[in-house]
Amino acid sequence: MTSEAVLQVQGASASFGARKALDGVSLSIGRGEMVALIGPSGSGKSTLLRALTGLTRIDAGEGRITAFGQTVQAGGKVSDQIRGVRARIGMVFQQFNLVGRLSLFSNVALGMLGRIAPLRGLLGLWPAAEKVAVMQALARVGVADQAGQRAQTLSGGQQQRGAIARALVQGAEVILADEPVASLDPVAGRRVMELLCDLNRDEGLSVVVSLHQVDYALRYCRRVIALKAGKVAYDGPSEGLDHAALIDIYGPEIEEVFWEGDRPQ
Repeated sequence: MTSEAVLQVQGASASFGARKALDGVSLSIGRGEMVALIGPSGSGKSTLLRALTGLTRIDAGEGRITAFGQTVQAGGKVSDQIRGVRARIGMVFQQFNLVGRLSLFSNVALGMLGRIAPLRGLLGLWPAAEKVAVMQALARVGVADQAGQRAQTLSGGQQQRGAIARALVQGAEVILADEPVASLDPVAGRRVMELLCDLNRDEGLSVVVSLHQVDYALRYCRRVIALKAGKVAYDGPSEGLDHAALIDIYGPEIEEVFWEGDRPQ
């Protein structure tokens, strides 16, 4: 881990009724890290990613979340400065969150709405420099040839690449990816993970990716954080997760979380 933390969570809990989705979670993500977030269904992975951007509010109390040294939320209240923090964090979701009837170009260009007048964006009146930036982002993720196609006509892998391009156009320094390959076939899933690794290595982006596929976490990420019942059950190098540790984390689910048979011994 680098010494500079871009995301920090201190004693954060998040409850939905009587159920605690997060239970006293503390962790730190360094600049330029590639981190996998794993754990069984209901362990708190999505809740944690959403809490990191203030989309899910943590419980009142001493819990605190910061990004780039600025408060995201604390004591159960989201910071008044949250918009500025969110502009530096790109969210990528399992279901892509693209507008199906709009072209891939327009979907990616929506990542600039925080930088241009809203009316211009809604009318698709993108300045020339921004148009160039969109096409560069599409080329970077390998789907520039599909720029004019409606998002709903594209494959899942192409749509997910478009969602990543939107985060690049946004100017994100951190990408939080919530199960980005869960809706994809293994080939498309590998390509998306390889793209995230490339952006981490070549662009220096910090990436936190939640994964149901443990073999992908071990293959592509140097660090793994495992949640179990809302608590951090493991936080360390991927090679430190042996089969016994994974059985302890997943229990009966262990047989469902490997796509390609890459199981630690």
